[in-house]
Amino acid sequence: MSDVVLINITGRDRKGLDAKFTGILAEYDVNILDIGQAVIHEHISLGILAAIPRPEDFSSIFKDMLFEGHNMGLKVDIKPIESDHYEKWVHAQGKERRVITILGRNVTAQQISSVASIIAANNLNIDSITRLTGRISLAKPQKDPRACVQFSVSGRPLSILEMRKCFVEISQQAGIDVSFHVDNIYRRNRKLVVFDMDSTLIQAEVIDELAKLAKVGEQVAQITESAMRGEMDFKESFKKRVALLKGIKQEQLEGLAERLPLTDGVNLVAKTLKGLGYKLGILSGGFTFVGEYLKEKLDFDYLYANELDIRNGVVTGEVKGEIVDGQKKAVLLRQIAQKENIVLEQTIAVGDGANDLPMISIAGLGVAFNAKPLVREKASNTISSVGLDGLLYLIGLHEREIKQEVRQTVGYSYG
Repeated sequence: MSDVVLINITGRDRKGLDAKFTGILAEYDVNILDIGQAVIHEHISLGILAAIPRPEDFSSIFKDMLFEGHNMGLKVDIKPIESDHYEKWVHAQGKERRVITILGRNVTAQQISSVASIIAANNLNIDSITRLTGRISLAKPQKDPRACVQFSVSGRPLSILEMRKCFVEISQQAGIDVSFHVDNIYRRNRKLVVFDMDSTLIQAEVIDELAKLAKVGEQVAQITESAMRGEMDFKESFKKRVALLKGIKQEQLEGLAERLPLTDGVNLVAKTLKGLGYKLGILSGGFTFVGEYLKEKLDFDYLYANELDIRNGVVTGEVKGEIVDGQKKAVLLRQIAQKENIVLEQTIAVGDGANDLPMISIAGLGVAFNAKPLVREKASNTISSVGLDGLLYLIGLHEREIKQEVRQTVGYSYG
């Protein structure tokens, strides 16, 4: 039986380091059982779990590795691993895995400590930590800084609900987003992303803008807030609000969509995801005349929203067809997934209001964006500290990958 050893190499990084040390092991026909490496500020930590086929070679390997480490100014530590400990490690590889993401304008030691404490309290093991955002200059601070750190953890949480509650508390206290979701084959194989429109893709509630035109802004705003907080059935509230819009002239709607401000990061998200081959959709309780403008501008593939009824150039106070509410959004997500021949685990849903919870809850990755308290409490993944482009980090993209993808898209400059 082969001897198993754990080799740790640390020190200043340099080119050819991995080739040199694995080359030494190759001379003794060593098998690599596991290998991992991290480089922080030009300093490396390289770990190799190796099986030495001829136990008598151990002392020679030890001597050669130490000698090369001395020549390169590196610390080399080699420890034998008992066979029963190795077998326990092998059998533990089937544990559940999750990804936990910290996202904010900056990441502090206190924030990481708080999250790590919750991970430990739930008997989870941190297997790796990765920074997804680029390096930050202290001499020339970024105008719109953001920082993202991703933990890969293994094990079964003691209580997912309690973990979510604790992460929400940290988010509220520290002004960061803490998200977690299952790490499986679908996480790396998403195909479809659907977005709510009002207060998600755009920084406005269209019905409130229409209410201003009808001089009923305050009345409609009160009903809107009540609906978004989940205090009122969406269909009921929607009918009440639309009825108050009766009398708006069609020409008053012209140019409204173009004047509505896009949410920070929307263009970057759309360009990046489309470049990666995702299908994009709008599932909105808002109106089609705005949705159609956004669909064309952002190159989306699907649009489902409410059609405002207009007769003789005047808004009637009604909508055509079935109202798109929360349950309808979930149905539409299922239908689009079926049309694209994918499973729900390969979908992502993003929204801010209570009527987005049905689609957020069934999507493979459900994200509450700048959401109301009720929605944030029920969603495992949230974005509120940065723009909508925070979604790109949640799906695991590194900043350099985002920049590269956008550079390849004609007519768009990252910045």
